[in-house]
Amino acid sequence: MSEAFILLSSPPTIFVQDEIRGFADKVIDPWASEAPQSTIESKAHSVRAIINCNSRLSINAEYMQSFPKLEFIASHGVGYDNIDAVWAAQNGIMVTNTPDVLTEDVADLAMGLLLSTVRMVPQADRFVRSGGWRKGPFPLSASLQGRRIGIVGLGRIGRAIARRAEAFDIAISYHGRQRQAHVDYDYYADLLSMAKDCDILIVAAPATPLTRHIINAEVLKALGPTGVLINVSRGSLVDEDALIQTLTSGTISAAGLDVYEDEPNVSATLIDLQNVVLLPHIGSATTNTRKAMAQLVAANVRAWLSGHDPLTPVPECSGF
Repeated sequence: MSEAFILLSSPPTIFVQDEIRGFADKVIDPWASEAPQSTIESKAHSVRAIINCNSRLSINAEYMQSFPKLEFIASHGVGYDNIDAVWAAQNGIMVTNTPDVLTEDVADLAMGLLLSTVRMVPQADRFVRSGGWRKGPFPLSASLQGRRIGIVGLGRIGRAIARRAEAFDIAISYHGRQRQAHVDYDYYADLLSMAKDCDILIVAAPATPLTRHIINAEVLKALGPTGVLINVSRGSLVDEDALIQTLTSGTISAAGLDVYEDEPNVSATLIDLQNVVLLPHIGSATTNTRKAMAQLVAANVRAWLSGHDPLTPVPECSGF
């Protein structure tokens, strides 16, 4: 099949560019032209597959219907809340993502973000750079000792975070849809109850309609005045207005965020708050992980091209 029918729905990463060279004759790259949208529209009827590297691109039913021959979507990332995978599955469109390969780096960042937030690492860095140390000592920070962490979502990333937290000798509990077999951490079917018994919440659950704003004002209040929120999942899981209010009022102590409700537009109020550590959605942003993600995207596409089952279908499409 020499016809070009694999659409790059967003500008590809440099690693994806490297990986797709093996089937470059089948790729439609509208981003190489001066009018990408016009290119996409003109090629829509020949598109049978999509490679997507933009988690903010809404691949909903309307978008997919604009490609009458669409059969396959390879998503560059573990989260795929921007894709209507249910509609895709119902209409015979396979969707794949890139789980596992980014687990360890995201878990590492979660712990780094937790330490940075509790021990005020960025604030201390700014203190030294601004000359504040010459005028007096840096204020005392909170501690991780004696804390209890509640992990929201004990999937691959949640379990990796828990393993790292164990090394800090921190008590661990978790909330999810169901209790997990062979897991010794305390399980809470009710998130609010877990929040009342913890003073650190780490959000690692997938973004779905059911998890939207699962971290709300009531949950945050339950954490208490020493409470800390860490989010390395998706911004939609946290009610950002409620978070800002609780941080401003002292209802909780601090937050560390790698994700936001309206990326890359971060609330000016969040930016101004001194008890928040803000990162630009870099959980998987290491050279090693991005290479591995690109390799898995390409491997899924190659499997589809050869008529084989993809390596990592999303759960909605696992019955194909």
